[in-house]
Amino acid sequence: MSIAARLQAICAAAGVPLIFKASFDKANRSSASGFRGPGLPGLETLAAVKERLGLPITTDVHLPEQAQPVAQVADLLQVPAFLCRQTDLLEACAASGKPVNVKKGQFMAPWDMRGTLSKMQGAAGLMLTERGSSFGYNNLVADMRSLPTMRVQLPGAAGDSSGGQREHAPVLARAAVAAGVDALFLEVHPSPEQALSDSATMIPLSELPALLATLVEIDRLVK
Repeated sequence: MSIAARLQAICAAAGVPLIFKASFDKANRSSASGFRGPGLPGLETLAAVKERLGLPITTDVHLPEQAQPVAQVADLLQVPAFLCRQTDLLEACAASGKPVNVKKGQFMAPWDMRGTLSKMQGAAGLMLTERGSSFGYNNLVADMRSLPTMRVQLPGAAGDSSGGQREHAPVLARAAVAAGVDALFLEVHPSPEQALSDSATMIPLSELPALLATLVEIDRLVK
């Protein structure tokens, strides 16, 4: 309750909407002795946060039979990354009457989340969350290209030439500037489709002014 109230005040001051998330059960602990939480009775605490503070609530659902009880309290159901392919769970969440947020598994390519979405027809609303990809062992990296891919894009191949996905360039540029880089290398062309080299990776020249304006503003905020 204390954390929810503090978050509410912070987000209100920033003008940012807040959905409060806490878990009544953490079923994917590394060890059998790891703390899991109170279980379904913990929904009473989340209901109290919602009632007293007026905050929308989200929490993880691990089993199909949990979907309906959780939907009585939560405004948004969340499916953990490790469970993003569990058909029975996904279908139960989709049938709950509440929107669902599914975290992409670290073992999943972003475009393979199409299968997950296909199992959730009829859901009140759907969100996908990037959870990173396994890079060797005990190391996760977040590929920012996953965000637009899961939202609207599908990958393609270029056959006998070097391929590229220019639609991801602005995403990577924004992420790089936000991380504090001092310079960007951008490939641009008046008509990328007519370029004799690297046409798939080039940003149309007409789109550069708007992109640069965004990058300059991000740089100003970061630095």
